[in-house]
Amino acid sequence: MINLKRLFGHSQLAAAAFGALTLGLTLRAAPAHSAPLYPYGYQAPQVQQAPQIEEDTDAFELPQRFKRQVVSYTTHEAPGTVIIDTRERFLYLIQGEGTALRYGIGVGRPGFTWSGVKTVSMKREWPDWIPPDEMLRRRPDLPRHMAGGPDNPLGARALYLGSSLYRIHGSNEPWTIGTAVSSGCIRMRNEDVIDLYDRVRIGTRVLVI
Repeated sequence: MINLKRLFGHSQLAAAAFGALTLGLTLRAAPAHSAPLYPYGYQAPQVQQAPQIEEDTDAFELPQRFKRQVVSYTTHEAPGTVIIDTRERFLYLIQGEGTALRYGIGVGRPGFTWSGVKTVSMKREWPDWIPPDEMLRRRPDLPRHMAGGPDNPLGARALYLGSSLYRIHGSNEPWTIGTAVSSGCIRMRNEDVIDLYDRVRIGTRVLVI
């Protein structure tokens, strides 16, 4: 066995011992190479960010006069009657006591206007659209059938007038309210036709002037 005292002496031996102790502490303090957080070849799942919903600042704003509102209206028609003024682009639901609920509407373009008295013969929610033959002759590019839904030109609700092809219906083109663009049907904003749909019954008298 090697005698360290004989080789180094007391002072050198103490220095060597101190150095060994310091080295040991240094080795203990050094960070160990720990195993990776995920096994080799595995990628940590990435957090999906919620989609940013941008507010449509260019959204169409309907003129105030065409928004649904209660107005004064004098008529001899009974409460519950619907009066459609195609010239003024308003639909009135008579309330009685000199008032009516007024809605803005879109009407038939020149050559497709009409007047008369009809009754509501049928009501449909999100109706299918089947263009009549005469419309298809004018517009052969139109589909022969379109299922009800947000893209359907009849909108959210339809009130069918008698046995005619005319309807009071919703529209996915609210900017056409107050204009004459249809083929004779009366169009309304979807939110307005839903409101009207809930207020009128089958058999309701509809006067178009």
